[in-house]
Amino acid sequence: GFRKERAALESLRGHRNIVTLYGVFTNHYSANGPSRCLLLELLDISVSELLLHSSNQGCSMWMIQHCARDVLEALAFLHHKGYVHADLKPRNILWSAEDECFKLIDFGLSFKEGNQDVKYIQTDGYRAPEAELQNCLAQAGLQSETECTSAVDLWSLGIVLLEMFSGMKLKHTVQSQEWKTNSSAIIDRIFASEGVVNSAIPTYHLRDLIKSMLHCDQGKRASAEKALCSPFFSIPFAPHIEDLVMLPTPVLRLLNVLSDASLQCEEEYEDILEDIREECQKYGPVVSLLIPKENTGKGQVFVEYANAGDSKAAQKMLTGKIFDGKFVVATFYPLSAYKRGYLYQNLL
Repeated sequence: GFRKERAALESLRGHRNIVTLYGVFTNHYSANGPSRCLLLELLDISVSELLLHSSNQGCSMWMIQHCARDVLEALAFLHHKGYVHADLKPRNILWSAEDECFKLIDFGLSFKEGNQDVKYIQTDGYRAPEAELQNCLAQAGLQSETECTSAVDLWSLGIVLLEMFSGMKLKHTVQSQEWKTNSSAIIDRIFASEGVVNSAIPTYHLRDLIKSMLHCDQGKRASAEKALCSPFFSIPFAPHIEDLVMLPTPVLRLLNVLSDASLQCEEEYEDILEDIREECQKYGPVVSLLIPKENTGKGQVFVEYANAGDSKAAQKMLTGKIFDGKFVVATFYPLSAYKRGYLYQNLL
């Protein structure tokens, strides 16, 4: 697996939605003698952990859209290069605080399309029907008629997105007889039960996108490139406050710090600005600081750090601190939106 994973990561190097391989080294001190190790970039929280935190509520549409787009971009790239990931699941999709996007990791089961030497691919619950069939036949020592193609990755992503939307693990659902006979009706049911709560958000585009990835016939399944053209990606969603607490970025947003009165008085405003800068610099160099005086974001404090490591340390230390008699709430904020001067309205 090591050689294969290394080869895959080397040929897929340079795509922002695929984990970066920095190098290879030998660990001479492992219990079972020397072992070869991959040196990969350090990433943050996995979709698996985000699902745990969503505690059966499901993730926000902003997060689902962000994840779907990032993973589809990665898949379009690796499928174009002739690779199949073959183990897509929530644990293998990680958030990068530095690049502010989701990335694919773990290419241990990946293979070149048409060149699959491993019989056993994908993880239980995320396994495409054709891979399931191939695995069963392989166990019986038989050869499968149909080859597994890049379509297996789209199936897995469809299940991941359905889990993010519903907040439920779907392993038993997708293994049920009912799913095999009519998966479309089950997807409709999941969307009907969830959609009622948030009827203002058009969820049917996401539902149709997921259905296009979950065709039992791999020939009818949408490709990553086609899936990226879904109207779901043209809807401008805003992140929820939970998203901004969970997904680190180099920008910190402090709430509950300034009163309207201190925004009006220029002298007091300058003093507070200086105090905040001084406090925030304890955790690393501050690139920029912004406190809007009006409209959206009024009285919120935006602190841009040189890197996400510093903003993570600051967020930990500043949350719950008392400033001017008030408890500070510290969340992260999308750097891309901050750079554009775009402040989301419906937060908090």
